[in-house]
Amino acid sequence: MWLDIFLRGILIGLVVSMFSIGPVGVLCIQRTLSKGQRSGFFSGLGAATADTVYATVAFFAIAFVHGFIEQNQLLLKIIGGAFVVVVGLYIFFQNPVVQIRRNRSGKVSLWRDFLSIFLFTIANPAISLVFVGLFAMFGISNDAGYINGVAMLVGVLAGAAGWWFLFTFVLNIYRKRFRPRYLLWMNRIAGILIILLGVTAIISSLFNIHFDELIPK
Repeated sequence: MWLDIFLRGILIGLVVSMFSIGPVGVLCIQRTLSKGQRSGFFSGLGAATADTVYATVAFFAIAFVHGFIEQNQLLLKIIGGAFVVVVGLYIFFQNPVVQIRRNRSGKVSLWRDFLSIFLFTIANPAISLVFVGLFAMFGISNDAGYINGVAMLVGVLAGAAGWWFLFTFVLNIYRKRFRPRYLLWMNRIAGILIILLGVTAIISSLFNIHFDELIPK
């Protein structure tokens, strides 16, 4: 029984990570190309760990989480959007030449990469609602038992970490083709994308705009 739950957890972790094309995905791409696979993977691992934390909260306290997020939805979205904008500005003004020199001198902190993305991801508690939906889709409920619950959560972490390892591994193969000038432009583009995502989140929260509804079917 626990093996089946564990495998479902791996699938859930893969789904959540594969479709995180937002700021976290952009940051992991930027760090992999600028600093190397280890930096990109540890960044992704930070996101995977934060996702597992929210999966744990969603599994053991679904009712509480849902109520808290619904009551504070506007404030949480604005704070999260502002945080995303700040990160985007930081990436925009980064100098890839400095990052490359730090790599060569061994001054890059993998734990700093891990912690920054962990905090970045944990600042968005709405992720727990994504897990609630995925648990329902994969037939997992919080009455599955403690052992099965732990097996599922370990599976979520394993699936998410596996995706980020594979993703950064493949991306790193093409890394040497990028010159510092290209990396500088990539920082600019990544920063602008992240800023736009943050501004979009803030505007949609303040004016209650659902941008997906504006797209013609």
